Amino acid sequence: MKSIFYRTLKKLSLTSLFLVCIHLYTCPLQAQTRVKTVLSGTVVDEQGKPIVDAFIYIKRSPYATFSNKKGEYQINIKPGKYDLFCTKAGFVRQHRAVNISSGEALTKDFGLKVDPRTKIEEVYVRGKSTVQQVQETPFNVVALDARKFHNSNQEIGRVLNKASGVRIRESGGLGSDMQVMMDGFAGKHIKVFIDGIPQEGVGSSFGLNNIPVNFAERIEIYKGVVPVEFGTDAMGGVINIVTKKRMDQWYLDASYSFGSFQTHRSYLNLGITDAHGLHFELGAFQNSSDNSYYTDTPVKDFKTGAIDRDVVEHVKRFNDAYHNEAIMAKIGYVNTPWADRLLVGFTFSNMHKDIQTGVRQEIVFGNKYRKGHAILPSLEYMKKDLLIPNLNVRLTANYNRNISENVDTSSYEFNWRHEQRPLTMPGEQVFLHLRSENENYNATFNANYNIGKQHHFSLNHILNHFERDNKSLLGAGGGWDPIKKQTKKNVSGLSYRYSPTKYLYVDVFGKYFNQYVSGPIAKTSTQDVLTKTTTNIDNFGYGAAASYFIIKNLQAKLSYEHVNRLPTIEELFGDEDLESGRIGLKPEKSHNLNANLSYQFELGRNNLYVEGGLVYRDIEDYIRRNIEQLGGGKVGGTFVNHGKVLTKGYILSARYHFAKRVIFGAGFTKMDVRDNVETMGVGTLQKNLTYKSRIPNLPYRFANMDLSIQHPNLFEKGSLLTLTYDNLYMHGFPLYSEALGSESRFVVPSQFSHNLMLAYSFRRGKYNLSFECQNFTNEKLYDNFSLQKAGRAFYAKLRIALHKHNNWEKN
Repeated sequence: MKSIFYRTLKKLSLTSLFLVCIHLYTCPLQAQTRVKTVLSGTVVDEQGKPIVDAFIYIKRSPYATFSNKKGEYQINIKPGKYDLFCTKAGFVRQHRAVNISSGEALTKDFGLKVDPRTKIEEVYVRGKSTVQQVQETPFNVVALDARKFHNSNQEIGRVLNKASGVRIRESGGLGSDMQVMMDGFAGKHIKVFIDGIPQEGVGSSFGLNNIPVNFAERIEIYKGVVPVEFGTDAMGGVINIVTKKRMDQWYLDASYSFGSFQTHRSYLNLGITDAHGLHFELGAFQNSSDNSYYTDTPVKDFKTGAIDRDVVEHVKRFNDAYHNEAIMAKIGYVNTPWADRLLVGFTFSNMHKDIQTGVRQEIVFGNKYRKGHAILPSLEYMKKDLLIPNLNVRLTANYNRNISENVDTSSYEFNWRHEQRPLTMPGEQVFLHLRSENENYNATFNANYNIGKQHHFSLNHILNHFERDNKSLLGAGGGWDPIKKQTKKNVSGLSYRYSPTKYLYVDVFGKYFNQYVSGPIAKTSTQDVLTKTTTNIDNFGYGAAASYFIIKNLQAKLSYEHVNRLPTIEELFGDEDLESGRIGLKPEKSHNLNANLSYQFELGRNNLYVEGGLVYRDIEDYIRRNIEQLGGGKVGGTFVNHGKVLTKGYILSARYHFAKRVIFGAGFTKMDVRDNVETMGVGTLQKNLTYKSRIPNLPYRFANMDLSIQHPNLFEKGSLLTLTYDNLYMHGFPLYSEALGSESRFVVPSQFSHNLMLAYSFRRGKYNLSFECQNFTNEKLYDNFSLQKAGRAFYAKLRIALHKHNNWEKN
């Protein structure tokens, strides 16, 4: 492993040295052509007063800056002819034609006029934000502005709970398994991307329950039908975390929070970009917690050896500590004539997790744990108008080496009272000390080409190669597994979008899926003889999406897709501990249909947005997580193909803004997910007892609401006080099938949780303090297979955000 690490580090160092050499070589040349060619001026209003933070930019170029407090700006550019623009919220944009010669110092001043559609006293911006632009595409997509949550003590997973139709499911506290449920789909049906790069196989340190919300600029949630730009086989949808790509001369965003259960979180992101495009950024975060909250559960009596499920005790978790750390560095060029972004990166992450419970809460461990680390070098290249106008290309590649260890060597059994007694043989679940070495190669290619404003073509391909090698570290009985586990995945997509007017968009697409799987399979019932098995899968998918503005601000969307979802690494190979994989899983096939209607109403400083959607899914070979008996009273998780499943449902949401003082939002989701298998098997007439019954362990009705009240300029100008309340209601759902007699009495109860946050930002957002109480009513919250989550918890956070605009400092 060390040799691979040093080889990777050497390659990264050589690449970084190469980029620095390019920079040192080109700087003198760029200085000769740019330093003495200066464009400058001032920006004032109709009264001649300077305008601060006006945005001055040259169309279709990397040249841009902001005016300082004196209204002054300056840009170093190459000689040539340009279209120069100046814009500021609340004012009418202005244009200047520029023809500048080598060595010339040219002055272009701007006198901006007030936009009559806005009130300068308290500007309400009517321009479309990036979030709005994303939501107006033909696909059923929700975009969350993550910047609104940067002062909160939340990871990205909890922020997703704010979106309509989305529910985050956890198996415990910080560091526990977190899954996304979206429109009736859950877990592996939902794919996660960061800046369009798939996250399958990257390790647990970059799960939704670990990534700080400050890491993101916005979060895009695509439901059901997914654009080919993601090149994915996702059936339930895609979550794309769009990170901050600031091109300031320098910036710093740092935060630290602490709270209940000895929880500590910290985050750091800093970057530097010089006038020639050399860019460096460094990011780091850590999370740690004892997760020592109380839970209510039946307890095994060591005197009788039985669990009385009618007797519930209030006990404290004692073996659930978690910590993880990650550091990320990137260096390269941005906004150059030959690359909009060319960055090489290196990431290192580390994780340790004590394991308190198995797949059911009554199963408790006292010394079981998991640990691991990962290294990830990466490359990113992006260029608009490559070789020819309107051809935009993006290429990414990364290599991830993830090493994890599952350790279960205790000679004692524990119960929830923290009592212990000797075991007849070591191992609380199964005697285990296993090292897994995972290698994951991933590459994506995307090309977009526009013909005018009406025709848009997109080509995308994703290549993923994963390999796992296991080694037992149990002394003389140890050694490497004779057969490695391997999967290779290729997904290609081609789409054409036609937009004859600004009111109509039509998108048609096709996808190709290929997966190769190789691994061991048992030849005997005792599983002591293994043989290598391989499968190769080829499938095609297709679909269409359309969007039409019936009248201004009233938008209708309709999309359909026939999609294949390939089994994931976890479903095929498990986690080598509590979850068993199944190599023979077949891909899921589904017909997905989404219909959506939204309306936005504006009146003065009032803004109302309402949306409703219908969902239909007809799935074959549905992959479902089940609980299986392992013998000796022990249980584990596994995955199986479950015939056919039919989903029908609807989603309602609304959001209201009054200026920037009051923000209110609410959403309601109902999803009816039913077993659609009529008979017990092919060629038999025996009726399936669970036919038309609800799929168990799946929430089907839930709602959320949030309310924010803001008070600007409190104590000083440029400050903002925000009080936020939000809640989440989840209706009770069956833990097992409702059709199976006595099992139907086991349900996850209805629950209603409430959260409060008070945040104060001053010095125009440079310094921020927040205080948060989660689940302040101390509601008993349950999730996957009735695993209980934390009760009332308190957190505080301090955040500092500083920056200096490029080209010209705002003093």
